Amino acid sequence: MSELDAHAPLRQDVRLLGQLLGQTLQEQESPVLLELVEDIRKLAKDARAGHEDQYPKLFEKLSKLEPELLVPVARAFSHFLNLANLAEQYHRVRRRREYQQTQRKNQRATMSELYPRLQRDNIDTDTIFETLNTLSIDLVLTAHPTEVTRRTLIQKYDDITQSLETLDTVNLTDIERNRVIENLKRNIVSAWNTDEIRQQRPTPVDEARWGFVTIEQTLWSAVPEYMRELNHWCEENLQRSLPMDFAPFTFSSWMGGDRDGNPNVTAVVTEEVLLLARWMAADLLNRDFENLYTKLSVTHCSDELRQWVGDHPEPYRAYLKPLRDRLFNTKSYLNAQLNKMEWYGDTPILTIDELMKPLKLCHQSLTECGMKEVANGDLLDTIRRLNSFGVTLLRLDVRQESSRHMDAIATITQAIGMGDYSQWDEEQKQRFLISELTSDRPLIPKFLKCSDEVQEVLDTFNMLTRQSIDALGAYVISMAHLPSDVLAVILLQKEAGMKSLMRVVPLFETLEDLQNAEATLKCLLDIDWYREHIQGQQEIMIGYSDSAKDAGFLAAAWVQYQAQEQLTRLCKQYGVQLTLFHGRGGSTSRGGAPSHEAILSQPPGAVNGRIRITEQGEVIRAKFTPFGVAIRTLQRYVAATLEATLIDRPQPDEQWRNMMTSLSENGTQSYRDMLRGDPRFLSYFHHATPEQELQRLPLGSRPAKRRQSGGIETLRAIPWVFAWTQMRLMLPGWLGADVAFQKALQQGKGDLLHEMYERWPFFRMVMGMLEMVLAKSDAQIAAYYERRLAQPEDRSLGQELQSRLAEMIDLVKNITDHSVLLQNNSVIRRSIEVRNPYLDPLHMLQVELMRSARLKQQETPDETRALMITVAGIAAGMRNTG
Repeated sequence: MSELDAHAPLRQDVRLLGQLLGQTLQEQESPVLLELVEDIRKLAKDARAGHEDQYPKLFEKLSKLEPELLVPVARAFSHFLNLANLAEQYHRVRRRREYQQTQRKNQRATMSELYPRLQRDNIDTDTIFETLNTLSIDLVLTAHPTEVTRRTLIQKYDDITQSLETLDTVNLTDIERNRVIENLKRNIVSAWNTDEIRQQRPTPVDEARWGFVTIEQTLWSAVPEYMRELNHWCEENLQRSLPMDFAPFTFSSWMGGDRDGNPNVTAVVTEEVLLLARWMAADLLNRDFENLYTKLSVTHCSDELRQWVGDHPEPYRAYLKPLRDRLFNTKSYLNAQLNKMEWYGDTPILTIDELMKPLKLCHQSLTECGMKEVANGDLLDTIRRLNSFGVTLLRLDVRQESSRHMDAIATITQAIGMGDYSQWDEEQKQRFLISELTSDRPLIPKFLKCSDEVQEVLDTFNMLTRQSIDALGAYVISMAHLPSDVLAVILLQKEAGMKSLMRVVPLFETLEDLQNAEATLKCLLDIDWYREHIQGQQEIMIGYSDSAKDAGFLAAAWVQYQAQEQLTRLCKQYGVQLTLFHGRGGSTSRGGAPSHEAILSQPPGAVNGRIRITEQGEVIRAKFTPFGVAIRTLQRYVAATLEATLIDRPQPDEQWRNMMTSLSENGTQSYRDMLRGDPRFLSYFHHATPEQELQRLPLGSRPAKRRQSGGIETLRAIPWVFAWTQMRLMLPGWLGADVAFQKALQQGKGDLLHEMYERWPFFRMVMGMLEMVLAKSDAQIAAYYERRLAQPEDRSLGQELQSRLAEMIDLVKNITDHSVLLQNNSVIRRSIEVRNPYLDPLHMLQVELMRSARLKQQETPDETRALMITVAGIAAGMRNTG
């Protein structure tokens, strides 16, 4: 089958969804709206096809829209892009199924594709199986300001995907097919008549609930289904079965726990999110036990089980019914907790053992009685869900900035007459912290007078003492610079009375912190008390966002790589097992590489069977819905983690390292010269991008800035990247790299760069990410924003940046030896091309709405809503945007 034929079904799906959306516009709004949208779409499509004389006509039509048409026109194009996303997501499922059916070749990033390469490297089956059994892949769900899709729309989108899958059924009758299309139309009409934009800023609890939906809708079923698939592969190829306790995946979350710079995340909010997560786990487990109660009607059981149930004719039902009922009551108990009410009902289920031991006994009994097939059905699925999700659904990470802990301890030391901790040098701080960590007396006065900020820090630790440790993940310290930053958090946990302490994870995120990461960790590991405390386990979080914002993508990528090398080597010297926690975002400049490539590009030895990685809101649904895509994502993670652990990667050649250092230094200098040295830059960024609008639109729970005063340095990485993406200049993804590559080529290093691209996974990943970001850039759209919005005196800068963008594209094609960007990924290239005619009107509408509001210094509710729709629509069209 040719590539063109392979993707023909996707084009058919997009065409069908577009037609149904058109019918919806005509029937739900008016034929006039459909005609207007079609005219705009045709003008945009013709302009993109090379008829540039159509752009002025497109601009004129959009700039003269009546106020009442702003919202429906913006919605029409935004809805199409969301429908195209659904079609593309389902097509990934279709392609996976085709690989499985034809078996013409093994799909990339699967165990079937990896296994022959493991054999070629003489890795025996025992080693493969043992390594597989010890994999630890923790996926950490985080929020994103533009991706808080309402749950009601998620359900409609899932129904649309299900209809597309049904249409793939070969033997549908005409009547059945028509019914499916009617259902598709029904969901599109319903989605059109549903307000997709929240009228108020989502709360951290809203974001957490959104994250729970992904688990409920797909991951709850996908995890055991993938393990069943993996077990089948093991039985066929390794001649052994995976153990019942096999659990390569765990799931964590930052939603409701990430308080760094977010005043909306308080101790009260975090506790509410923890209770809600438990409620969702109890609800899902209750459904599982209801299902088991229905299906396990068999009469034969082991003597051990019979001792529990007596002579009951249906022993499994008799054994499981009380657990089912207790799970139902657990939901009522958690509701009481959420409403601050007393609970007088039955004892709730709060630990995993209360469920796991009975389930294992049922499994053992069924197996002993010759019903292995029944034991390994839904019962085993529930056991595996319990292994991955527990009774808490997720493990909640807590994140806070290091200075907040320092302020808390400084308040305490001043209150007890020891002076100001914040003014002590590092040696004094460490000596004091270790002394208090080894002391039995309480440190914090009972009636401590402190600021609201310090009280909130102490309240958070007091709240954590009320939680079971299985509900908690890591305590992550932002802006961790010194060993005392880590010791301070351990001390605050101890003083709050936590029986089991959370593991404390320093986050090295700025360029300087990453460069000093090895020295900081060495100081920690040299402390006898600390080494004993961590019991041979150390976790470090690598930040991708702030380092790239600080020095540019290229320099950040290299310093992140070096930091991982150094930390891996250091932990090996101290006999400590290192887990690297990758704080990747969706966009290229925030580390958003495809998961498989990202894992394989790590330094040799850095993975070692263990990895934590953030999955951010905008890509969570892209990676975990629909069901088949979730399976594929889990498949990729296992294959990549296993490969990175077992297949030796050669250390990068010294020439390559020197080249990367040179590129990094030149790139950083160029990047900083622009941001800090060009007097036009701040004004250009402020006016030519939607930065002003993103700060005030109710798109996420967290403020866009860490502090309201200050410039770019106070702006968070997400809105920084997001603003440039909305206007398609994509500056954070390539600025500085252009000058670095240009200098290298002028020095005759072209062959070396091409060799690095061909032979070094890290550099190949870097170039792939650059190709992606450049393919999504558009100098013509950026120029439109600039002409309409930038100050006249700053427009020369825009022209320079657009010229540099064009040069950067040529440089990347030169190094990769590609005639076009994404030459090896025609599907994504085609996807971008198809979307552009639908994105262009949204860009133009956004510009005109911003221009009008800035001139009038006010906007109507319809204009505000239309602007939000353009922001969300462009984000949907661009996919990984922030």
